[in-house]
Amino acid sequence: MAKPNKKGPSATIDIFCSKCKSRLFKYRKGGNGPLIKCFKERISVDFTTAPCLCPSCGSQFARDALVRGVPAFKMIGGKVFFK
Repeated sequence: MAKPNKKGPSATIDIFCSKCKSRLFKYRKGGNGPLIKCFKERISVDFTTAPCLCPSCGSQFARDALVRGVPAFKMIGGKVFFK
């Protein structure tokens, strides 16, 4: 399979925790679909202190994974939303 485009889209979205509404990432997402995974190389600003844990409420919102040979976060359904 092909690797994701490193440059990616220029427009960014903000990703928030569903439980406490705190900001987690500023991410360069492509397309209109749901947020299933976040490639680590496309995260422009990271507001978390520990990987995959919300800095405010401490709940786990994702899991570490390799997608197409590239490190990524696989989002847990319903734990995050984006604007």
